Amino acid sequence: MLSRRPTSVLLTLLAVFFLAHPTSAIKFTLQAHRYPPTKCIWNAAHLNALVIVTANVGPGTNQRVDIEIIDSSPQKNVYLHKKNIDGETRLAITAHSEGEVGVCFKNHLDHDVPAHDTEKNSRIIDLDVDIGADAVDYKYAHHRCSIACCLFQTFLLLPFSSAIANQESLSGLETEMRKLEGIVKEIVDEMDYLKRREEIFQNTNVSTNVRVQNFAWFTIVALFALGAWQIMHLRAFFKRKYLID
Repeated sequence: MLSRRPTSVLLTLLAVFFLAHPTSAIKFTLQAHRYPPTKCIWNAAHLNALVIVTANVGPGTNQRVDIEIIDSSPQKNVYLHKKNIDGETRLAITAHSEGEVGVCFKNHLDHDVPAHDTEKNSRIIDLDVDIGADAVDYKYAHHRCSIACCLFQTFLLLPFSSAIANQESLSGLETEMRKLEGIVKEIVDEMDYLKRREEIFQNTNVSTNVRVQNFAWFTIVALFALGAWQIMHLRAFFKRKYLID
């Protein structure tokens, strides 16, 4: 009879694996124009994070698709700019700042195409952006099983079969554990980043409260000083008019 502990460990690891891998693929139609606007897809990325961009451009005549990778920093860094991409194109960059990385496309239409045929020209873009641990290639040259397969074999089938403890299964499981380790490291880095942001916001809040408090005390002192000056001025005025002694 199987114990409940391996099953609970299996369910926990599977939950972490599937919840920590958000879908980063998008498919859209890019309309062609003689003077095309820029269409950008933005993804959050941390400093020194590895970003792998895979763009699959569908077929289309009399069109030229350009790709550019930028970020949202004040410097507006431009990492890559490539013209006339076709088919599958893979690009790799390293983020230079905290913020968002944008993958921008332009679809240029040849000037030989008549104006009334402009709307008929477009290309389908299949974009996949992997950031951080998702961008690292953990694949080995030999066969490897998926994490669900390896964990199922290790925790559930191990009591019934000794053939599971071979090198391939262990290597596959180790590979997936390294993936999970990278994902956990990203989560820890994200928490550290949020902690630093929270400290900055807290310091700003404290500084603002101190300034407001100082301004309130200055206002009170100024009101008292103005009131005392008005009383002295009125007293002197009444004395000059011989209204009071």
